[in-house]
Amino acid sequence: MKQIPSVTDAELEIMRVLWANPDCPSSEVVKQLADKMGWSPNTTRTLLNRLVQKEAAGAKLEEGSKRTQLYYPIISEQEFLLSETTSFMKKLYGGALKPMLANLLKDRKLNAQEVEDLKALFDENRSVGEPGKER
Repeated sequence: MKQIPSVTDAELEIMRVLWANPDCPSSEVVKQLADKMGWSPNTTRTLLNRLVQKEAAGAKLEEGSKRTQLYYPIISEQEFLLSETTSFMKKLYGGALKPMLANLLKDRKLNAQEVEDLKALFDENRSVGEPGKER
């Protein structure tokens, strides 16, 4: 897995905009986050520049324009989620899945479909050579 840069909660809001709208003009990112978060244009542009410096996002000039910057994600949402989940598991559970799941399910009851979906997911991800694994 490639190294995923650390992203603050504020920077994550910008990444969500970029994942939903690759090649997004900075003016559109500013507008969306002013509407959603109440941020000033300077705040949004500062965070965009930090993401570019961290190589989580990239910037390029719009074709045929000398001023319009388009921003795009360098890391995918899936890569980011996997990195964050792995980091969370290592930090809180030493990387162990069973205690994390037990804790998550402590106060939540699953319906029959959720149980079946999880069983199927576990079966798909069982290590080769383990009992019950179909080849």
